[in-house]
Amino acid sequence: IADGREGIGVCGWILVSLSFLLVLITFPVSIWACIKIVKEYERAVVFRLGRVLSKKAKGPGLILILPCTDTFIKVDLRTVTCKIPPQEILTKDAVTTQVDGVVYYRIHSAVSAVANVTDVHLSTFLLAQTTLRNVLGTQSLAQLLSGREEIAHSIQAILDSATEQWGIKVARVEIKDVRIPVAMQRAMAAEAEATREARAKVVAAEGEMNASKALTQASMVLAESPAGLQLRYLQTLTTLAAENNSTIVFPLPINMLESLRQKNRGG
Repeated sequence: IADGREGIGVCGWILVSLSFLLVLITFPVSIWACIKIVKEYERAVVFRLGRVLSKKAKGPGLILILPCTDTFIKVDLRTVTCKIPPQEILTKDAVTTQVDGVVYYRIHSAVSAVANVTDVHLSTFLLAQTTLRNVLGTQSLAQLLSGREEIAHSIQAILDSATEQWGIKVARVEIKDVRIPVAMQRAMAAEAEATREARAKVVAAEGEMNASKALTQASMVLAESPAGLQLRYLQTLTTLAAENNSTIVFPLPINMLESLRQKNRGG
């Protein structure tokens, strides 16, 4: 934006001189029309005869303007919260979802926000809506549910690049909620339950296999040491006596059981 002091022409200088002369004649009454107060979080973009007076906005504090030739627009530099209403989005895998979000942005160049766009807040709001729809339309449902942070960063980068010429700095983008149809929720829940059951069966089968291997090795060790089998038998009796006090156990010697088994084989 060119400096407003250049190119106003002879007529413009005459009008500015007359305005300044009027201020001097009506001083000190005119001083109240010339002094304006700009708050700490605001900046004033001053126009002189329709041209921007300076490339940099004025404020905060007191600023002086000429009452007849100068006009000014105050711009709020505080962070603005832009709530994006739920958007109907068709994902990459043809699932209809409703997604809403929040965009946090602020104006870092008051002159650009006033001179380059008609309504900077409305333009940013509409651009955030279309960007959300366009970006989420390229993602699958699984990516949308698991990669919200990456998608939010992508939307923020696109918005920040597009609104740079408007004097806007996008600070943060958040995806609030993803709503999917009830039938799809049930299908996803059934799929997750089936996956968990299949994983549990695999784990149980692996446990049975490991247990069978361990029992085979234990039987081989006990077969080599009959005394070890007797000790194991006594340990089992001790465990039963400690846990089940109401159970009556009649222990039989291992040798007696072995002799009975041999007699059965012989008979």
